[in-house]
Amino acid sequence: MSTVPPPPADPCERAPAYVRGIAPYQPGKPISELAREMGLDEARIVKLASNENPLGLSPRARAAIEAALPELARYPDGFDLAKALSGKLGIPMDHIVLGNGSNDVLELVGGAFLAPGCSAVYSQHAFAVYPLATQARGARGIVVPARQHGHDLAAMRAAIAPETRVVFVANPNNPTGTLLTGGELEAFLRAVPGDVVVVLDEAYNEYLPAAARYDSLQWLARHRNLVITRTFSKAYGLAGLRVGYALCDPSVADLLNRVRQPFNVNNLALVAAIAALDDEPFLRASRELNQAGMAQLTAAFARLGLAWIPSFANFVTVEIPRRDGASRAGAVYQRLLRAGVIVRPVAGYALPDHLRVTIGLPEENERFLAALAAALGAS
Repeated sequence: MSTVPPPPADPCERAPAYVRGIAPYQPGKPISELAREMGLDEARIVKLASNENPLGLSPRARAAIEAALPELARYPDGFDLAKALSGKLGIPMDHIVLGNGSNDVLELVGGAFLAPGCSAVYSQHAFAVYPLATQARGARGIVVPARQHGHDLAAMRAAIAPETRVVFVANPNNPTGTLLTGGELEAFLRAVPGDVVVVLDEAYNEYLPAAARYDSLQWLARHRNLVITRTFSKAYGLAGLRVGYALCDPSVADLLNRVRQPFNVNNLALVAAIAALDDEPFLRASRELNQAGMAQLTAAFARLGLAWIPSFANFVTVEIPRRDGASRAGAVYQRLLRAGVIVRPVAGYALPDHLRVTIGLPEENERFLAALAAALGAS
């Protein structure tokens, strides 16, 4: 009598259910992928999907990268970047933790403070990495409904449970671009229990106009539970090199460094970040270009009769009006792709009728606006 052999063992089934249940992060569509899919010329494609700096990288950073090439056989040492940040920001070096992009630092917070049985609080329409960092540790995510597409801090404070270990706040928020004032944030910090870590994600901080800026660094001395995260990927133009950092109490920094991978920031990223940090002309040009581009896009949206979410970042999220009760954002997105323009659908952020558009060069913005007008007329 023959017997049926048992099915082969599947090692993936032994992974924790909370890991198997993760929906991987979906980045903006790359130019090369769209070119292959649509048979388009890469040189003719405009990518406004990933909030990259359309000016590219700082000239000083480029020169620093070229000078560092002979040293790539050596392991990286983050001391010089930490020292440069300390001098620039007036923060002691033991308050600084470097990351492979600020995403890495967000994951370090999850690794240090979250585990099964714990929870993290974050807002609806907030950055996708917050739920990913939470679920990857088996912790429970507490999603607080947004208020006017942004953070409802009072509701977030009320949502903190006894097992809550982390609260994530993005300011400006991604993908909506909304901004909380310094006064609102400081009041929130005073209200949150001192044993709950508050992550203030300031990835777009450098784009803030002077009237909207606030000094979050001064809060570090009064709130040991505050972790400020920043990045060189946006205004500094180093997205492809992946370098970010956290500013926090030394005791928190010590924990983050315990779960941080050794050499997590590469040599080229380190030298480029040091050079970019002092390239004020490039940073100013990036900010001015962004302000002009924001005005260019929103003025066109108004002419087209479209609503948008007022943004303080380097992108704007525009609403595509429904037709006969049906959402058209997906169809408009596909028509834009066929026209060689990549933007970001945000249905996964509970915004099914919106598209997020990065501010590009003036001619890129015009390409997008022309394609958008055509797509709206055809959809």
